[in-house]
Amino acid sequence: MRRTLFPYLILLPTLIFLLLFTYYPLFQSASDSLFDSRLSSDAPPFVGLQNYLRLIQDSVFWRALLNNLAYILMTVVPGIVLALLLAVALWENTSLNRWLRTAFFFPMIIPLVSAATLWLFIFMPGMGLLDYYLAKVFGPMNNNYLGMSNSALIALSVIGVWKFAGYYMLFFLAGLQSIPASAREAALMEGASRPQVFFYITLPLLRPTISFVVTIALIYSITQIDHVAVMTQGGPNNATTVLLYYIQSLANDTHDLGKASAATFLTLVLLFGFSILNLRVLERGAHYER
Repeated sequence: MRRTLFPYLILLPTLIFLLLFTYYPLFQSASDSLFDSRLSSDAPPFVGLQNYLRLIQDSVFWRALLNNLAYILMTVVPGIVLALLLAVALWENTSLNRWLRTAFFFPMIIPLVSAATLWLFIFMPGMGLLDYYLAKVFGPMNNNYLGMSNSALIALSVIGVWKFAGYYMLFFLAGLQSIPASAREAALMEGASRPQVFFYITLPLLRPTISFVVTIALIYSITQIDHVAVMTQGGPNNATTVLLYYIQSLANDTHDLGKASAATFLTLVLLFGFSILNLRVLERGAHYER
């Protein structure tokens, strides 16, 4: 019996944390989404799916959803491509490469609020670093990157790529180092070029790593909103309102907890669906044995 219970005892602290901070909030959100908290704080009336109906009739919700999808495309794809290129470039374990890996990883350890404050000075119209260097090429600049609807979300996406690409790079480095050198050497001896080795041998063997990195990148792209709160507060004209910021505004500003819970539950369903699709597509035919 000791041998049977011991693994569960080891897992017990993790299970407790999962129950308290993952599953309980999930079920609580699902429960709260069925009540209208606007009318009574003590005993809100049961309204069933009414909060979901109000949610899908809200144009701001659809704007936040489209913004989030655009933000995912502008952060996940460039961030993963850049991380993979950095991992390939810094593959060899030299002293210079070790220093460069640390430098590229450094943005990850900076809190997103601090990073957003730093980038505020970079994007500052006229006096920011970006306009300063662009002015050297194109003449005087006074671009309000965060104040224009067509550029604000792109500016926030740049911060997301800058912050997380170095973190994803570490996973790709681990994946690359686990690929047997004999597979690449055999292909080179058979006359394959280095690009052919990369696309036909390295990438297929990296598919489990790519699948994992895409999943965590999706999670970060939906859950990391500190820079939105610091830099744009969802503006201008809801151009940078993403799902989590929309939920936060509903809960804190309007105290509409029922509608906020409905939006939370739909966001979790969306994230779960993206994750399952990613695992099904990228892990199909993946090589796990090295």
